[in-house]
Amino acid sequence: MTITEPMFLALTALVDEPRHGYGIVQEVERLTGGRVHLKIGTLYGVLDRLAGEELVELDREEVQQGRLRRYYRLTEKGAGTLQEEAERVAQTAAVATARLRARAVGGLA
Repeated sequence: MTITEPMFLALTALVDEPRHGYGIVQEVERLTGGRVHLKIGTLYGVLDRLAGEELVELDREEVQQGRLRRYYRLTEKGAGTLQEEAERVAQTAAVATARLRARAVGGLA
């Protein structure tokens, strides 16, 4: 399974506690310093896919101000997948950083 950036960020937002959709959107904005603004429609498609892969699951449902809020939580499988993806991204970033350093000192054209 390919993990997209919105999937990665949604999983990351759920590491510390269950959240409802808007809570995930807010946490993603916080985690990215406001650089990423997930749209609710995009988020629910991402959550459906993550749930289908058993990376997140429904934690609970609550009615607030007459609206149903679904809270999602990260599963153990989701935590493992996120860990693997974070390591992959970190390794790729390290390669890019090394190449940029080499370029800066004239090692790459």
